[in-house]
Amino acid sequence: MNGQNRSDIKPGIEVDIVLKQDQRTGKLTRGIVKDILTNSPRHPHGIKVRLQDGQVGRVKAIYTS
Repeated sequence: MNGQNRSDIKPGIEVDIVLKQDQRTGKLTRGIVKDILTNSPRHPHGIKVRLQDGQVGRVKAIYTS
């Protein structure tokens, strides 16, 4: 899953995001979703989320166990 569909993302799942300051390099940050910030059902650059540690970015990968 690529993180572009809001329905794929739920609080508590593990994801990789790109932070705003890392958009040029594409550096990924892994964390657990706390809040979903994007209201639309899809977003071409990834759904924006807040992680449990407070970092905000767009989802690039979703991990399911």
